[in-house]
Amino acid sequence: MSDKRDYYEVLGVEKSASESDLKNAFRSLARKYHPDRSTEENAEDKFKEIQEAYAVLSDAEKRTQYDRFGHNGPSGSPFGGFGGGGGFNINLEDILGGDFFSSMFGGGGGRSNRRRGNDIRIIHTVSLLDIYNGSTEEIELDLPTQCEPCGGTGAEGGETKTCSDCNGQGRVRMRQQVGPFVQDVVRECPTCNGAGQMSAVSCSPCDGTGQTTKATTLRFSIPAGAEEGTRLRMRGRGAPAPQGKGQQGDLFIEIEVEEHPWFERSGPDLIMSLPLGYADLVLGTSITLEHLDGKDLTIKIPSGTNSGETLEIRKRGLPGRRSGGRGDIIVLVKLHMPKKVNKKTKKALQEVKDALAPSDMVERIKQDAKDRRS
Repeated sequence: MSDKRDYYEVLGVEKSASESDLKNAFRSLARKYHPDRSTEENAEDKFKEIQEAYAVLSDAEKRTQYDRFGHNGPSGSPFGGFGGGGGFNINLEDILGGDFFSSMFGGGGGRSNRRRGNDIRIIHTVSLLDIYNGSTEEIELDLPTQCEPCGGTGAEGGETKTCSDCNGQGRVRMRQQVGPFVQDVVRECPTCNGAGQMSAVSCSPCDGTGQTTKATTLRFSIPAGAEEGTRLRMRGRGAPAPQGKGQQGDLFIEIEVEEHPWFERSGPDLIMSLPLGYADLVLGTSITLEHLDGKDLTIKIPSGTNSGETLEIRKRGLPGRRSGGRGDIIVLVKLHMPKKVNKKTKKALQEVKDALAPSDMVERIKQDAKDRRS
């Protein structure tokens, strides 16, 4: 028994579906799951499945055999080359339309061939204080720019010639085997990188790339309360378009925040671990620290605080990007254990131990345990 899904179910059509219905269903699903552009999970497997279903149902003879025998016909597969050495020849460009492939490869053919330059991403590190206040940053970078002598074409004097491999279209048709299928696909021309044009003689200043680098000063603002990983977009500050034809890419500045001596961040809240001695926990204490808002942060530890307890200081955290207010500070109290203790301190600790744990304490614990067992 075949474990394949019903072909009509795969395409989402009724068994009475017309040829036009099948084609429309396949076109819609192929656009959704084409592995070169889909972000869907298992897109490649789904694309192969709908290809297989359409290849069978769009062929009148194969569809008749499938309707009669299903997936498991007499003498193996009833569909000729299916599952064997043959294959189904589906011209995807004819079905999906040239606009589908143009959108994938950024070109509309050699006549216009308007393509977009690559985006650039950089990481910029700021302090937690910058995140609290917001800041205006200025940095200098060597960024790619269009070569002036050749106008970005990569050709000396800007003189280009039509690519002979794609005849100026920027795209070439290739036939490839995908499982049991033979499919026609359209790819960016590897000779001219999709430009449709080639340099007659390479430009010397840019070595034929059409791009050089230039020191550029960038100024941008970091909003107060910005999250780690926030990306600031500067349109048109990325790489130039290939051949100098098309829109320049964008520049993305990703924010990275330096580690703070005692604060960690959780959204607008600030979390800190505060190690204290045993006496501070028993008797209580008060700790004062410098804070991001310019006002001293006073943490009051009540007497009898246990290690592991948390204290909350309201509205002293970071600005909230959505709420407009400020987050809180969460203080985790921890018992500090010294690595080395001198004899004098050990003697003092023994006296404290004797005072806090009377000699009959152990006996009482044993008696309690005995009572519970009985």
